[in-house]
Amino acid sequence: MARLHFMLLLLFSVTSTNGFAQEQARPVLLPGARSVIDARYYESIQAAIDACPPEGGMVQLPPGLFEITEPLRISKSDVTLAGVGAATHIKNMNTEGQSALILQHPTKKENRQSELWRIRLANLRLTGNAKSGHGIEARRINEIFIDGVTVSEHGGDGIHLYYCYEDPRICDSLITYNRKTGLFLKGCHDIVVSANQFEENTDGLRCLDGFNLCMTGNNLDDHLGDGVVIENTYGSVVAGNMIEECKGTAIVLDRDCYGIALSANVIAHEESGGIDLRGAHGCTISANVFTIVKQRALVIGPNSGRITVTGNNFSNSFIGQDKVKRGATDLAAAGILLEGTQDITVTGNLFSGLSTEAVEIGGNKSKRILISDNVIADQEHDTLKLKNSLDDSLIENNLVP
Repeated sequence: MARLHFMLLLLFSVTSTNGFAQEQARPVLLPGARSVIDARYYESIQAAIDACPPEGGMVQLPPGLFEITEPLRISKSDVTLAGVGAATHIKNMNTEGQSALILQHPTKKENRQSELWRIRLANLRLTGNAKSGHGIEARRINEIFIDGVTVSEHGGDGIHLYYCYEDPRICDSLITYNRKTGLFLKGCHDIVVSANQFEENTDGLRCLDGFNLCMTGNNLDDHLGDGVVIENTYGSVVAGNMIEECKGTAIVLDRDCYGIALSANVIAHEESGGIDLRGAHGCTISANVFTIVKQRALVIGPNSGRITVTGNNFSNSFIGQDKVKRGATDLAAAGILLEGTQDITVTGNLFSGLSTEAVEIGGNKSKRILISDNVIADQEHDTLKLKNSLDDSLIENNLVP
């Protein structure tokens, strides 16, 4: 019986091996098809990437730990580099500030003729160290697609996109513990950042000199600096994100931003502030929850104006029946500060259990301010604090118990 069992196992093994060999040897019949490059059969990941033909291809990485000391480089269009998930772990051992993975045209020139298209990175883990550079550095890559990637512990940014002008997409990725910014976007256009998790980078996301950022459904937690910083960017939406416990400010708009909607975000337990409009016009702040934001939940400064603030909730941790969820040392919650701004609508908001004024008008003169139809409950301080007279403004119909 044992001999029969052994023979059956041997027969199954031979049949399986022959089947695999036959599958590998089968001719490709589909017109236009190219073989997938299996990195297991190359001496290095870089050699497998270099094996892609000029028209591009797919490099399949196996599970394993792969240590590198210099950047992996992709310099062709239409290349996909994919692993099998976190089990495919590329570890950057470089300590001279070099990035783990660089995507760039071979000429390295700074013009629209030196761009690559449609590079995808998927289903792998990429880690670095305090002295390494960026995790993923992409320079002038159009339609870059990054999904299912873990990018952690790099000395630079987790993901650094430089003038990846057309349609960058970063989805379903984990971006954590990087010394600089989790996701840095410079000069990008029509950007989708969706369903990612950012944790304990210096800043979560920085978007500079771009437009049409669509940032939705992300979770940002425990950042050492700010959560989201947007500068000189227009026509964008930041909606449906959870932003918690940043040591800096949850969302900053600066340097002539305009046409941006910040909506339906939960902004919780920030140390320095919730939303700070340092340089923004024609923007809407709506349907956000500011909970236990200890100071400056919303600031609209002198370089900002024409802002709509409506349908937001500013609150502490009150849970009904005179109870609060947080302890006595964690009850602070702030409202709105208007500082030298103009053309502002503050309507239909709820302010409850705040340790500051619901709305404070700062020392610099503001004008054309409408504050109406808000509800203010359980207020420790004056409802409104006016440090100067307002020109052409209206404050009425606010419900105060």
